[in-house]
Amino acid sequence: MTESATTAATRTRNGTRTITGAVLEELGRERPYAASMPITVSQLQLDAPGPDELLVRIEAAGVCHSDLSVVDGNRPRPVPMLLGHEAAGIVEEVGTAASAAGFAVGDRVVTAFLPRCGDCDGCRTGGVMPCVPGTAANAAGTLFDGGIRLHRDGEPVHHHLGVSGFATHAAVDRRSAVVVGRDVPADVAAVLGCAVLTGGGAVVNAGAVQPGQDVVIVGLGGVGMAALITAVSLRHGLVIGVDAVPAKLARARELGATAAMTPDEAVAAGLRAPLVVEAAGHPRAFETAFALTAPGGRTVTVGLPSPTALAQVSPLTITAEARTIVGSYLGSAVPSRDIPRYAELWREGRLPVEALISSHIALDDIDHAMDTLAEGRAIRQVIRF
Repeated sequence: MTESATTAATRTRNGTRTITGAVLEELGRERPYAASMPITVSQLQLDAPGPDELLVRIEAAGVCHSDLSVVDGNRPRPVPMLLGHEAAGIVEEVGTAASAAGFAVGDRVVTAFLPRCGDCDGCRTGGVMPCVPGTAANAAGTLFDGGIRLHRDGEPVHHHLGVSGFATHAAVDRRSAVVVGRDVPADVAAVLGCAVLTGGGAVVNAGAVQPGQDVVIVGLGGVGMAALITAVSLRHGLVIGVDAVPAKLARARELGATAAMTPDEAVAAGLRAPLVVEAAGHPRAFETAFALTAPGGRTVTVGLPSPTALAQVSPLTITAEARTIVGSYLGSAVPSRDIPRYAELWREGRLPVEALISSHIALDDIDHAMDTLAEGRAIRQVIRF
């Protein structure tokens, strides 16, 4: 059966499709998730896209800590919820308003988990603050217009960050998608939408790194390693990776880091840099990043720790050394502006995004993948469809 015939066979008269997706059933189940199985892969119904929306056939989706933080309960969301926010795929249907905005059937799009309306107070900050209505929709588990397009056995299933990319198809608002060329492979395109957007933005947007400046990255998961390769691509100063896992330090060196060391080694060596990015999402990592920041320097934190986690820093040091601490959500990015920039760096051979992918997995492996991620044994696992 051809791809178009398969797609047509899943569509009912009212435009609803039967899809397969990974649904989080309950928050906070015990690890290992491969045993407790908080996520089930099942069939769902997906309504036809609205005027502002796209139907996307998902080709690849990355497994990210933002998914894990919902599974483990650190970021409570309404359940059941079809997870996945870092994805790429081919547009199969286009709503009238989305078509007027330039989207077309056959486009390869990257999903962006923080839609931007372009008009609210948050959007007027140029990426520093998130979109107000986009954030509200994400918290409610809906698409941008407040609607839910997913159902199972007649009951609604919530959307994850406006995407729900762990599925064969997704309905997304046009503000949650950015077109990239078909020359960008689907797995590379998917990783652009979160890991690179967040890590790269921590260096370029929130960090505002300048020519000649050294950069230290604390925490070398998917986002941290994306920050590292972005810093390397800029060819400014030294780029140093810091992590407690030896394999990640070795990988950082392979990807062009000037040096890579453990937190204890970095502190003992007296390492200081004008820009330090914390991408681990742990209070100890934040404290390490702050300790490695030079006088007059900037500590950028993009990690998402537990809401109850606390870190200790010296206010006197902030004042006496004229330090700046910057929080950066999604790399302070404007996806429609930034994703094409990273795609072009990839085309030029300066941003080896594919090197961030530690493994390709099947959708049925999703619970096991969450264990792998929680144990720090992966940079980026990507689901292939």
